Amino acid sequence: MPATNTTARYGFVAKTFHWLTALGILTVIPLGIIANDLPYDTAQQLAEKAWLFSLHKTVGVTLFFVALARILWAIQQPKPVPLHPNRRVETLLAEIVHWLLYGSLVLVPLSGWVHHAATEGFAPIWWPFGQNLPLVPENLSLSETAAGLHVVFERVLIVSLILHIAGAIKHAVIDKDDTLARMLPGRRVGVPPSQYTKRKILPPVLAGVVWAAAISAGSVLGVYQKSIAIAAEASALQQVESDWAVTDGTLGITVQQMGSSVSGSFAEWTADITFDETVGSGVAGTVDVKIAIPSLTLGSVTQQAMGPDYFASAEFPTARFTAELLASETGYLAEGMLTLRGIEHPVSLPFDLAFDGATARVQGATEVDRRTYEIGTGMTDDGQLGFAVSVTVDLTAVRGGDATN
Repeated sequence: MPATNTTARYGFVAKTFHWLTALGILTVIPLGIIANDLPYDTAQQLAEKAWLFSLHKTVGVTLFFVALARILWAIQQPKPVPLHPNRRVETLLAEIVHWLLYGSLVLVPLSGWVHHAATEGFAPIWWPFGQNLPLVPENLSLSETAAGLHVVFERVLIVSLILHIAGAIKHAVIDKDDTLARMLPGRRVGVPPSQYTKRKILPPVLAGVVWAAAISAGSVLGVYQKSIAIAAEASALQQVESDWAVTDGTLGITVQQMGSSVSGSFAEWTADITFDETVGSGVAGTVDVKIAIPSLTLGSVTQQAMGPDYFASAEFPTARFTAELLASETGYLAEGMLTLRGIEHPVSLPFDLAFDGATARVQGATEVDRRTYEIGTGMTDDGQLGFAVSVTVDLTAVRGGDATN
């Protein structure tokens, strides 16, 4: 069988690319659906879910490169002409569907890859070239947007695939022509009149219109930045009167999941602070921090973290840390109690303090054990979900005013 195409039939290379792509699509889509629907309440369930997602991503990246190679080959080869050139509308629709398939085969895995690269942790791609992409930072907003685009492009791919298969069946069963036979291995077909050999601009333009409409529909339906929207819906905490008002700051956490660090932060919290910087030893002040748990964003596991087996944000929407601020010759320490999920436990947080006039900069870090607060009790393997959770504080405060972050 010749390797190259003619205006009458597809060559061996084009056929190989076609059926490799078909196999990839019929593998990667079910893998994604199954992995997405699996529960992850226990270590075993999370391991199975992560394994399937890794397989899904690895097949998807492979399919991306196969699709690129297929497209590069197709654009330099003659295209077999339609067997029914007089059916102009049908021919145009078929060409639009082909362009939708070609584009989707690039856009679906690429958007999924960007989502993966922009998200911290969970289900790595199985290959030796790293998990990042050039020019793609780890960024929640970018990750959520890419995830939404991945869903939209996948829907376009599925619809296009259904139309493509339906067209092939029509040609084979109703028209009884050689359209499908031209893509089957080892089949000889008749030579049609050499018409419509020029590539047209209208089909790819109309395919672009379909993608634009699909992207717009996704925006209307709110499929982009879902986790950010969830965080934005957190109930506002009441403002507090404080001797020191926080003007800028981050309250963050980092967990180890499947061997990777996953970091996040709370968008909404208040701090009632009293502090006397002239005290060199002993109690220099107090702090009362209230945290809106639903305002947490934690990479790809934000929604999981809000669930009843973890932060249980529906039942326990607020956490609280009350402490004395102790000064000594070696530095400062916030010594107090952290209440989380209705459980109170002592926590010590060492911190550095720097002053610039009436402005203070606080930087501190500590670790808590998630098991103390019955978070992820089903996850008994430290390698699956780390027991230690790093807590970091980095804030700037000025003397006087309201203190709501």
